[in-house]
Amino acid sequence: MKTKKKINLSLDKFIDFCLYNKKFGYYMKGNPFGAKGDFVTAPNISRLFSEMIAIWIISFWQSLGSPKKFNLIELGAGNGEMMKILIESFQNFPFILNSCNFIIHEKSPRLIKIQKRKLGKKKIIWISKLNKIKKIPSIFLANEFFDALPIRQFKKENNLWFEKFVNLDNKKKPFYFYKKTNIKNVDKNFGYMISKNQDFIEYSEQGFRYIKDLSRIIKKNSGGLLLIDYGYLEKKMKNTLKGYKDHKFANILDNISNVDITHNINFEVYKNFTKRLRNLEVNLTTQKEFLTRIGIKERAEIISKNLNFLRKADIYYRLKRLIDKKEMGNLFKVMFIKNKKNKFQLGF
Repeated sequence: MKTKKKINLSLDKFIDFCLYNKKFGYYMKGNPFGAKGDFVTAPNISRLFSEMIAIWIISFWQSLGSPKKFNLIELGAGNGEMMKILIESFQNFPFILNSCNFIIHEKSPRLIKIQKRKLGKKKIIWISKLNKIKKIPSIFLANEFFDALPIRQFKKENNLWFEKFVNLDNKKKPFYFYKKTNIKNVDKNFGYMISKNQDFIEYSEQGFRYIKDLSRIIKKNSGGLLLIDYGYLEKKMKNTLKGYKDHKFANILDNISNVDITHNINFEVYKNFTKRLRNLEVNLTTQKEFLTRIGIKERAEIISKNLNFLRKADIYYRLKRLIDKKEMGNLFKVMFIKNKKNKFQLGF
């Protein structure tokens, strides 16, 4: 007698299916960004955000020796808003505009169409693989990119470790369950004992693979990675898995592939992992500190000087969302990876 095959997926494979399946994936079939989507990112809150990033890029480019040609690669460009403002900002600096290869690394054909519509005829290259970029100095930007990568989760009970899975036998009633696992294999694959002093583990294999690949490019060709995302600094890992729908928390299992799935980055783990790759320096701060040190408040004052009350109030309302401690200011962290020899510190 034949038995029905059980459909069990590890959490990361389940998330990958929900978000990136070519036919059903959340990011592959629609536009989740903006007021009409499920969430709003910093570039869509205020153009000030992207203008500050543009200033930072110019300064970092100068610290690299102002190379005649360099790559600017945005990882996961969303609806294309940040790249649009960056290019507009660089119009005032022809020397950097002419030096820059604008590149977007994007998995979703649907989002590529949206990005192309927004960016028009601007000279941008879209790539699916990082090995396609020219071997010249490269500056990588990752704003809310790493939080959208699939994660694995493990918990420790009675000195035994178990990995989280999803049962999909009944698609209308999926549920979580745990399987016993050998944590030594996880530590070995990771490259160090991620399980040490932990009772719970949450991490993205894809995320750390990106860090490894980007770091290799940075060490070989010079450049850096500016990573901006929401997360925490505690050494103890915790369960931060969550879903979003219509700007509200949503149950991931209730509406498969129609809910955004995300997690908070553990920046402490990312920092420790990167330091083990050698010859790299990692700087870390909050979004509030980063944007304030670059001069976002001064920029807001300049552009609002001759505006009427309502337009001025709108600028400062949006600024508050970016840097207030109770909003994005402290929740979002900024991590900068570069070669140790480069002493550039703007924003940190």
